[in-house]
Order: sequence, then C-alpha cells, then structure tokens
Amino acid sequence: MSYQDKRKESLLSHNDSVASSSSGKSMKYILITGGVMSGIGKGILASGVGAVLKASGLHITSIKIDPYLNIDAGTFSPYEHGEVFVLDDGGEVDLDLGNYERFLNVTLTRDNNITTGKIYRSVTDKERRGDYLGKTVQVVPHITDEIQNWVMDVAKIPVDGSDEQPEVCIIELGGTTGDIEGMPFYEAFRQFSHKVRRENFCKFHVSLILQPRSTTDDKTKPTQQTVAEVRKLGLAPDFLVCRSEAPIQESTKEKISNFCDVDKEFVISLPDLPSTYDVPLALLEQNVLELLGRRLKLGYLEASQESKNLLIHLANQKSLCEGDVTIALVGKYTLYTKDAYASIIKALEHASYACRRRLNLIYVEGCELELNTKETDFEKYEAAWNKVKSAHGILIPGGFGKRGTSGKMEAIRWARLNKIPMLGICLGLQLAAIEFARNVLNLHNANSTELDENCEIKIVIDMPEHNQGQLGGTMRLGKRKTIFKTENSKLRKFYGGQQEIEERHRHRYEVNPEYLKVLEDAGLRFVAQDETGKRQEILELDDHPYFVAVQYHPEYLSKPLAPSPPFFGLLKAATEKS
Repeated sequence: MSYQDKRKESLLSHNDSVASSSSGKSMKYILITGGVMSGIGKGILASGVGAVLKASGLHITSIKIDPYLNIDAGTFSPYEHGEVFVLDDGGEVDLDLGNYERFLNVTLTRDNNITTGKIYRSVTDKERRGDYLGKTVQVVPHITDEIQNWVMDVAKIPVDGSDEQPEVCIIELGGTTGDIEGMPFYEAFRQFSHKVRRENFCKFHVSLILQPRSTTDDKTKPTQQTVAEVRKLGLAPDFLVCRSEAPIQESTKEKISNFCDVDKEFVISLPDLPSTYDVPLALLEQNVLELLGRRLKLGYLEASQESKNLLIHLANQKSLCEGDVTIALVGKYTLYTKDAYASIIKALEHASYACRRRLNLIYVEGCELELNTKETDFEKYEAAWNKVKSAHGILIPGGFGKRGTSGKMEAIRWARLNKIPMLGICLGLQLAAIEFARNVLNLHNANSTELDENCEIKIVIDMPEHNQGQLGGTMRLGKRKTIFKTENSKLRKFYGGQQEIEERHRHRYEVNPEYLKVLEDAGLRFVAQDETGKRQEILELDDHPYFVAVQYHPEYLSKPLAPSPPFFGLLKAATEKS
C-alpha cells in the first residue's frame, strides 16, 4: 500500500470537528516548553519537529513567544538575546525565527513573534477604546484570551508560498518553566488545550540530563523537578526531549517514564550532535513522526524518500568538503556570544559548503585592531592582527555605535591594499566608504554622523525619515528593491545577472549623495541603488579580487542549499586564496 493510501485509510477513522481549517481538517498545535536552564535548544527542536512534519507533506507554520515586556527585539543589545532577525515585512524579531525560516523554507511575519509587550499593548488599546464595556481588565481572562486568539489567527496565515493554510502550528514558548514572566502564557495554553481538544494539541518539554564524568549514570533529578513544575501548571508533556552530551541510556528512559508519567517511547534522546541539521534525522530515527501522527490523529505519517535524502544531504555537507577556508569576522560582539552573528555564521557555512570547503571562522574584536599607545594591550593587538593576516577573506558585519569602528576600518584598509577578499554589510559598507575617503582621497576628517554628529566631512549621514527621538522601529526595515546600474559588477554575476533584486534592510544611515562623484572618480564604484535612485546599495572596487560591500543584510535570506550571493562570492574568492 502506498504512503498516500495508508494515510487516507487512517484518516478515515478520525472525525475531528474543532478548530477546523478551510480544508475541513483540524488545525493541529504543538507547544514546546523548556526547563532547567535557558538556551537548552527549544528553537532547534521546534525547527527539527517542523522539518520532519514537512517531510511528510504537511504545511507547517511556526510561532515564537518571548515573555519579555519589549514590544519587539529591535532595541536589544546582542549581548542580551543575540542577533535581531529581520523579516520581509520589517519585523524585528527573535533569532529563532531565522532558524524556522532556514529549516522550513518559509517566510514568516512580525505577528509570528509574540511578546508580552505586544499582548499587553493590544489589550490596553482595546481597554482605551472601550471594547471591554467597562469590565475590570485582568490577566484572566483578557490577557489569556488575547494570547489564544493571537495564536489561532496567526496559525492560519500561509507561509510556505503555496497559499495553502498551514495544517500544523509549532509554538515555542521562550524562557524557562517557572519564570514569572511566562505564567500568563502557561495559563493561556492550559485553557487552550481544552478549547481545541486533546487530539489537536500536543506538548513537548525539553529538559537537561546531567552526565557528570565522576559517575557512570545519567542524573535525572533536574528533569523530574521541571516536569513536576510544568505538570502543576496544567501542561503535562506528551513528549519529553532529553538534552545531554551523549545519548541517554535505555534504563534512563525507563526511569524518566516512571517518574514523569510519559510513555517510554515518547522519551526522546537528543544529545549534542555535529550539526543542527542532524536534529531532524535524530527525530526520525526515534519514530517521532509516527508518534506525532498517532498523538495528533494525523493518520499515517512517513517522510518521503526525497525529503529523507535532502535531510541526509544537509547533515552530511561538511563531510563532502575537500579543504578549509579561513574567514576573519571583525565585529563588535565577538568576545562573549556567537549568537550576535547567528545568521551571518549560517550564511558563511552555506556558502562554504557550496564551495566544498570547511569553514574556519575566526572572531576578531574590532577594538583590538586599534593602535592607541595609552590604551592598547599590545599582546591582544598583535594576536588580533595575526588572525586578520592569516585569513583568506574578511567580513565586516553590521552594527551600531562607535566602539571598534576604527579597527574595522583598519581591517578594511588591509583587505583593500593586500587584495584580500572582503565583504562589508550595512555598517561595513559605510566604513568602507569612510576608509576610502580618508586613505585614498586624503579626506582625513571624513566620518559618519553616527560616529561624530559634528564631523566636518560627512561621508555617511542620517536618513531624512529617521526619527531622532525614538530608536525602536524607526529604521529602514524589511525587504526592499535594489537595482543594478551597470552590468560591469562582480556581485551582479553572483545574482545570475539580474538587474533587480530584493533583500532585507535594517539601517538608519546612508552614504551622503554629495560625495558620490568624488568617491567614484577615485575608483570606488557604487554599482546599485534603491528604487528611488537616491540611496546607494552596493559598492565595489575594480582592481581587486572581491572588494564588495552592501547596505542590506543578505544573511537573512541565505538558505542551506541556496547560499546568499554576496557570501558565496566572498567564499569563492577566498577559496582561490586558500
């Protein structure tokens, strides 16, 4: 019997009648929570579960809930929550939505990221309009109802380009079980589980299994405690996903099953793996797809052979590489967290695999490249420059603020003079223009109004529509059109010769149009502009293997098997140097 016949036969035995979609089937919801510690891997699990469900032919959507009071992620320091991911519609959201888009090949909206700030603002706006007819506005029912309604509305939005309403919505609840900020959401989903009925609502809980080297057994007490906590909140897990360094023992699964009231086959071992793309394969090997089909009454589910082959290929890309390529990422947030550049790292990986090279990514703090005799730590200074000089290519990422910008410009100068492939992104483009003005045109006072608002020579200026009094949501955001002005462009070739492209933006400064002619006359070519013809989008140098900078953020649209053209160009040029 074929897969489609098996699924059709199994579905005939079920009669779901609530939360119906336009196709007559019930919307299925999967809630993913986590305990013991933050950063336990809920986002990668959510992406992995979505990937295996999509492999069976289902239409999938995702929602990320962040219980903080911020309206969105736009004003966060990368030290707080990692990078700010930008969507087509300009939504500034949590980096996990980037994982969802890359894994599931979907395009999400700002409403796919729910925050406490958004929920409370929506409720208080309704109260001000009089929508509650004079009633006392409370967490229950008003906040909890708003959460549930938001989820049900967003779950219906097509996201995979097919115009088909999703069949399964995967909801990741950020934070850790027990956090006071998350309590309204746990209560909302406790109520929600009854509203949509058990067969349409499934709960995953991610926990930590300790494996101390001083003993030979797995320690399950933290998991027992977090499951007890989530059960008290009325959300007893159906699946218990155990994170650990090594695979957990069968005896550990039995113990967890007994103490946590979860069937042993629903206890999933998810140890540290070589790649995030190994996660869907690990889930398939433990029959998660079959178990979800039973639990959510989706009928017989099986990943197609084509989908399995694709997942295997993604997981094995690194093993197909035939050499190494070294890229120096010269940034501002490299010392403490790599999440600050999560999408850039992924885009570099995608491009390196396309070039059949293993990525050796080295992180350089921009300020450590700066020579100031009073403040310079010469040991760090020498070590940082040794890293830069050892690299086959240099990447200058986006960012805000003055710290480290002089060092970044020194790295740009090194790449320009020594013919080292270089890609600048957003701030990287602006600094490339300033460096060129200072060191080629001898305009030593050239600067950006962001770095010195009273600078004499304003190579980079504030955009006219930038709201000086408010930071959140005031930038040029989202997918915008870029138009090449010439066919004589290195980067245009990597875009397949297209004259018009669309990429996502996040900036509030631009190259000053008054200095375009003098810069171009000296050899710095601006080869593309926005649809108005006023904003410069791409700069290049002719007499250089690959000196390219872009005003947009190409990392946001990079996919595992469709690497971003600017990143692919950098890696291809760097590979020729390796």
